[in-house]
This record gives sequence, structure tokens and C-alpha cells, in this order.
Amino acid sequence: MASFAPMATVPGLCCRREFRESGSGAPRPAEPGAMASPVRFETSMANLQAQLTAQKLRSPSAFSLRDRLSESDLSGSLEQNNHLKSVDLNHVIKLLEETESSDLEEQLQALKNVVKRYETGIPLKELTRISKLLNLCGEKIPNHSEFIEPTCEIIKLYRLPFCKKKLTDEVNYSREAQESIAQLGYLMRVQCSQLRITICKCIISFYHPEPPKKEFEVYQALSSNYKRKMVELGGLAETVVLALSLAENELTVKLWIIKTLQHLSTAEANCQFMLDAEAPRRLCSHMNESDSTGQLLFRSSEILWNLLENTSREEMVPQLSNLECVNALKEAFTNLLLRGSRNYDRQLRNDILVISTLIAQNPGAPMIETGFSKQLILFATFVEVKSQSPLVKGFKLTYTNEDFELKKLLLNMLTVLAKDLCTVQLLHEGKVMLALFYYVKPHEKPGVLDWSVAQHEELQLHAIATLATVAPLLVEDYMMCQGNTRLLMFLEWCASNDPFVGQGNSFHGTGGRGNKLAQMRYCLRVLSPVVSLCDETVNLDLCDQGAINQLLGLLKYTSNNYKEEEIVLEIQTDILLILSTLCENDTHRKELFGWEGVDTLIPFLKLDAKKFYGGLGHHRLLFSTLDCLWCCVMGCTILEDYFLEKEGLFLLLDLLVLNQRNVCNQILGILVEFCDNPKAASHINVWRGKKEQTAANLLIGLWRQEEEELGVKHDKVGRIADIKRPLVGHFQAHQSVTPMPARCPTVAIMDVAENMRAKIYCVICKLGFENLPGLSAKDFVTLAIIRRYLDFKVGEIWAEICAELKEEKFKPVTPDQEAIRVITETFSKVGKMVVSLQTEMLESHQYQERLEEQKSYSKIQSLHKQKDMVNKSWQNFLTRTSNYEALKKAKKIQEKSIEESRSKTRRPNITFHPTDIKKLNTTIAAGRLITVESTPPELTGGPLADTELALKRLPICGGALQRVKGVKVMVPLKKDSLSVK
Repeated sequence: MASFAPMATVPGLCCRREFRESGSGAPRPAEPGAMASPVRFETSMANLQAQLTAQKLRSPSAFSLRDRLSESDLSGSLEQNNHLKSVDLNHVIKLLEETESSDLEEQLQALKNVVKRYETGIPLKELTRISKLLNLCGEKIPNHSEFIEPTCEIIKLYRLPFCKKKLTDEVNYSREAQESIAQLGYLMRVQCSQLRITICKCIISFYHPEPPKKEFEVYQALSSNYKRKMVELGGLAETVVLALSLAENELTVKLWIIKTLQHLSTAEANCQFMLDAEAPRRLCSHMNESDSTGQLLFRSSEILWNLLENTSREEMVPQLSNLECVNALKEAFTNLLLRGSRNYDRQLRNDILVISTLIAQNPGAPMIETGFSKQLILFATFVEVKSQSPLVKGFKLTYTNEDFELKKLLLNMLTVLAKDLCTVQLLHEGKVMLALFYYVKPHEKPGVLDWSVAQHEELQLHAIATLATVAPLLVEDYMMCQGNTRLLMFLEWCASNDPFVGQGNSFHGTGGRGNKLAQMRYCLRVLSPVVSLCDETVNLDLCDQGAINQLLGLLKYTSNNYKEEEIVLEIQTDILLILSTLCENDTHRKELFGWEGVDTLIPFLKLDAKKFYGGLGHHRLLFSTLDCLWCCVMGCTILEDYFLEKEGLFLLLDLLVLNQRNVCNQILGILVEFCDNPKAASHINVWRGKKEQTAANLLIGLWRQEEEELGVKHDKVGRIADIKRPLVGHFQAHQSVTPMPARCPTVAIMDVAENMRAKIYCVICKLGFENLPGLSAKDFVTLAIIRRYLDFKVGEIWAEICAELKEEKFKPVTPDQEAIRVITETFSKVGKMVVSLQTEMLESHQYQERLEEQKSYSKIQSLHKQKDMVNKSWQNFLTRTSNYEALKKAKKIQEKSIEESRSKTRRPNITFHPTDIKKLNTTIAAGRLITVESTPPELTGGPLADTELALKRLPICGGALQRVKGVKVMVPLKKDSLSVK
């Protein structure tokens, strides 16, 4: 690890590179210049102490009184508590560094004193010298076995808590603690089993610490989490992994190392170090070695599990994807499956199968080469299909939870293996299709020794889900097993009134509790990919068995009997997609779809916009509905007419108003094809949206929105801004011209398929560009561009041709060059003509607006003039009624006017009847006058009498009502009569 350099800080330590290179495990002699002098070491410690003292002086409140004790106080406390004289570690180190002629007993005694000195724990500041001491002892062990025992005793001191004197010691000595703990891993290079086992026990104690026996008054013990953190930062896990190669022939030591790795693999940081040291490959390749205890296989699989959980699978799986590891996993799984009898063996077997499944997902894993794939297929199908293989002869699965889990894992393995096309032949030879169809049948009551109802349902759903992956790969096997017949019969059972109730316990049973929707969903998931292969034999067989009518019946059944849940919408979506695939390009099947199918589609088109993004799948249901409409109705005149009668075209335009970008393109495509029907154009023109919006206005609005998103340039009033490239958007304008073969579409051609403008142009072409209702002036300006869409697009293509010729530095001959110039000028003139037409439309609109404004003003003026005349007439009337002289004057004027209006010549013998009333002082025209004789009071009871009350008084007044001869009902007068008396 780059961040850790033991030689730089701890003198005499063996670096990790040397450890990797020392394959035999023999200790490497220390280089003469590697040791630092004690004076230099003490000087660095003195400098560190001085820095801490200065820090205390800067912030005295940050330290307790115990932290301010001097070194002399500390040594006195140690002597008082431990009853031992202080041990000088520098002296012990110097003693061990002397030549072999030194007193061996004195050295061993010094090491014993060190052990007794730190029997309550090692202070953090002493870890560096303790590590140096261990390194010197490790170098002496190969020649003097007497150093093994004291070295192990010193290593055991690491099992005790580390101690700190100051609060800052944890941070200040963290580097020394990391390197000191890492030194334990480097000591594994010493060829001594006892030493290696002691180191492993010491590391394991970091994760299972023992409570301290004694405590210092001055020192404070650190928590066990501190050691674990130092282990992770120091990279000890990587060194322990590398130590596996040093214990090839020592099973006990190897088991202790693997046990240590098992504890280290519980931390994510350690797992990453182990992965860097290729721990998965090292463990997997040796997991099947002889071991009477069985710990080797168990602990190795446990470590692999932890590595999978705490590291990236993309980094780990490639390390296991080799012949050696796959063979080891195959051997371990087979032995446990055929010979394991304990519950522990079954659990371990399943764990290994999960690891094998993850490896099988890697395309580079040699699953076929090792024969593991063939064995797994055999084990997955031996219950449903009889096999003569000696591997499964006499083998039977029990009905325990572990075997149930094994069955599901094997079915899942079939799905993983099917993703590799090289295993298709193995799936065919293993009769996988026949084994999976064993579960496609109505559920039967379980026997005494059989899966429970919930277990059988889970296996059934899992098998059908596997069938959805395998069936498209083995179409011939699918037809030999009569797959269509089995699936249709199973769908019929799903829609029947059978009393079966689903448990819905598993992942595949989600949403199927209390019903058979889960079975229906996975059955349709098998049909959908098989039908999508467009194999005419399969699809014809389906239609001959009445699949179209049965699927329409399922649509009605789910709509009428279940609420709009996610699983129901998924079922309906799959049914519509299957119908689309079956009926596409086949008129006879569209006729089988019939009016019943159209009636079924209509409710799905009435989608509430609020549900579109509800998360249940309404958007997918709408897509499949539109696709089914396009494939099952379009192209059949009878169904198209029936769809129009049901106002289906109005529903499509209503959906288009929602402006859901995901479906607008699809709806426009349907409208383009519908316009081939002569009755469609009238329906589109009749449609009205909110605020009386017409279809033409809607389509032109979509065009403007599309061009705004594309970044097409227009001026403020919507006219063309770029005459040469009127349809080019922002993205297309910044695309550089690249010469390509003629078969490759250019950017201008791709633009036709990538947006809706071409479809809008086609629809409006079918409707006609003249007499479109409900258009504004802005719409007419845009319509002028739409009308010339095809011309503009051809101009873009010619511009690209010219650009490609220029890019290739190819000069056309004179006639071709002249033709290109004429074509370019022609399309430029088209742009100018459209701009001129747009300007004329805008001016005409402005002129029309001015005329309308003048008419409005004239109308307002006439209204005001009429009001003035009425007011003047009223004033004259009031004057005549209040001023008698004015009345006489008006009377004279009236009489004069009447006299002048009469004819001057009169025929003889004509009787003249005057029309004016004598002594009438009015100046207004006389109205109709009627003279009515009053009713006698004895009949009415007076002028104020109520008619009903009068009738109630009749007996008192003297009898019933009588007809009075004096009262006459007058006939209505003619217009020329003045009065009737």
C-alpha cells in the first residue's frame, strides 16, 4: 500500500514488497544502514514532546490535570502500581542488536522483563520500540529457537488494550499504531508455526477483546474499536492473505489464518485490501483440500460471502472466473449435494451455489468447459425428467427448507445459463423445456410427503418465470411440448372459478394473494416473447386454437373483476402487445379481432390524464393500446369504419390535446394512416376541443411547439428567419458535414424520423390546406411553412450534397454545376416566396382588423346618435306636457304635416271620414280605443272585490252568477280603425 512505508518510520521493519518476494518465508537479514541510532530516535521523540508541550501552553484548558503530569511522576506511578523497575526499551533493543557473542540468557531475561513491564497494556508512545523489538526477535528465531516463547509473549501484549496518557495521543500516535499492527503481519514470514498461530490469535482478539485485568492510574485504556480502525488503515488484511502461501503444507496454521481472515472480512476496508491481494482466487483454489474438521471449506465460503457483500462484484467475480476456481466450486457443490446429510451441509451447499450463480453471470467464466453447466442442468431437472446419469441415481430431494431453497436456486441458475447462447444445446439435451412445463398446470392438493401449497405455488411461478427466458431459445422443443396448448389451458384455468387461492408469499407472487393473477401474469410473460419471435408456425398454431378471442375475454375479465392495480395493468399491457403481434400484417386475424376487439379498446383510450404518471403503469397500458389499435384495426376497412362510428377518432384527438410527448408521435402516426379512409377527414374537421379548438389549430400548435424545441429560427411574428435553411434547428445547424456512403442517412433525413413535423405535414395534406376552420393569422403564417415542408426538406438535402462535394474537394462538371446552382437558387426563391406570402397574410390581417375596428366605431357612433335622438324626443315630449303654448305650436305643426301628406286630388262621390278626434289636445298618434260597459256591482261586489271571495259570497248575495246581456266581448280591431263604441 502506497500510504504505508514501514522502513521510513519503524527502523528494521520488513517492507511488504520484501514479504511478497520472500516466497519461502525465510527471514531476510536486516541491512546495516536500516537501523536508526537510539540518539536519533530519542531526539525525534523529544521534538514530538516539545510540540505537545507547546500545544498545552497555547490551550491549557483542553487538558486535564492528569495530562499535565511529568515523566518523572509517570515513572513513579508505574513503579508503585507494578512493583517493578522501569524497563529501558532502548537498552533492550541495543542488547539484541549486539553480536552473537552476547549473553543469550541476559537477552531472554530482558525480554521477560519487557513482558512483565507491560502486562497491563502497551502505551501508544511505546509501540514503535515494541515493534522494533519484535522485528529483532523475528530475525533471531531461525538460529535460536529460545526466542520463540518470549516473542510470542510480547505478541500477546497486543491482545491487551492500548493505553494513552493524553487526549491527543490517539491522533498523534495513530501512524505508529498502524505500522506497529501491520508489523504483526510481516512477522508471519518467520517459519514458526507457534509464532504464526499466536499472531492469528492476537488479531482475532481485536474483534473479541477481553476485559483488562489491571488499570493504570495515569494511563487510560483505549476501546477495542481503535485497534480495528488501525487494522483497517494499516492494511493488515492484505499481509495476512499473502501469508496463506507460506503455510501451504501446514493445515493447522492455514486454518488459523483463514479464521483470521474471516474476522477481518467483516469490515469493508479490510475486504478491499483482501481483494487487492487476490484473496478470492487464493481461497477458492484451496477450499477442497483434505480437512477432517470441515472448517476449511466452511470458513472459505464465509469469507467469499463477506467479500461479495462488502466489495464490488465487478472486481471480485473475474478473480473467480478461471478453470481452477470453477472446478473447485463444482467439486465442493457436487460432494455436498450427493454426500452431505446434515442440515449444515445443505446450507453450505446452497451458499456455494449462490456464489457459482454470480460467477455464471460473467460471460468469461468457463462454466461449460468445466462441465459445471451440464451438471447444474442435470440437478435442476432430475426430479421432473427421468435421467440415467449415475450422478443422480438413487438421489432424492427431501422436503426441507434447505432443499426447497436449492430447487429455487437451480431454477434461477437455468435463467442465468440461458443468457449464454453456447448453453442452448445443453438445455436442449437436458430436456429443460419438458421439466419446466411440468409446473404449467392447475395446482393439485399436496400429498403427505410433498411440497406445501405455498411452496408449490412459489416453485410453479419460479418455473414459469424461467420458462419465459428459455422458451424463445428452444422454439422447437416448445412446439414439441405443445407449449401453446398448455399455456392457453393454463390461462383458461386462471380465469375460471376454481377455488384455488394464491398465497402471494414469494417475489414472483407479488400481487397474487387471494387470486390467480400471479399465474396469469407469468403465463403471459411466456407467450409474449414467444409470439414476438414472429415465427409463423407458432403464431398460426396460437390463432388456430382461438387465442385472439381468449385474450380479448381475459381483457374483459380483468377489467370487470379487478381494480386498477399494478399487476392488473401489466397483464392488460401484455395481452394488448400479444394481440398486436398476432394481428399485424394479417387481414384475416384483424377480422377475427372484430368489433368485439374495438369495443374492448375504446375504454382504454379514455385515459384520465392524472393517472398517466401515477406509477401504476397507465402510460405503458396506453402505449400498448395505441399499438394494438395500429396493428389490429388499421388496414381493415370494416373495423376502421366501426371505430369511426364509436367516435374513436375523437378520443385520439382528445389524447393529442394532453400533449404527452411520449404518445403524440404514435397518435400522429395512427392519424396519418387513418386519413387514407375517406371518412376520416370529415371526423377530424368536425372535432372540437376546449374553447372550440379545431384539429387544424391543434396540429399547427404542435408544429410550432416542435420547432421551438428544435431551435428553428423565426422572427417575432413567426415568419422564416433563414431563407436558405428554414427548417434547420439548433442541433442540426451545428452538425459538421461528414462524407458518407449513399446507403447511410444524412442528418436531414434522420430529422424526418426524429420529430413529428413530417407526420403533421402528412395529416394536414390529407385534410387539405384550404378552408381549414378555426385558424388565426398566426396559424396561417405557420401553415405557409407547413405547406412547403417537402420543398424545404429537399432543399436541405441538396445543400448537404453540395457541402459533401466541397468537403471531398470534388468539383462537378459544368452542366452538373449549373444544375446545382439552378436548384439552389430555386429553393432560395421558394423561401423568399413563402416569406412574401407570410408578409402579405399579416398585412391582410392587419387591414382586416382595421376594417373591423372601423365597423365597431361606426356601430358605437350610431348607437350614440340614436341615444341623442331619443333624449331629444323625450325633451320635446316633456316640453309639450309642461308648456301649453309649445303644445299648441306642436299641434299646429302636426295638423299641417297631416294636411300636407294628404292627396290634393279627390275623386267625386267619395265620402270622407275624418281621422282625428275632436277636442283632443294631444300631439301623439291616437291608439286603439275600446268602449266597454261596466259590469253591474251586484255581480262583482265592487271594484275592489276579489273574484274568489265574491264567488264564495254568492249564496249570501242571492244566487249563482247570471249572464248579463249588456256585456259584450269586443272583436279585435283592425289596424285602420281608430275606436269601437
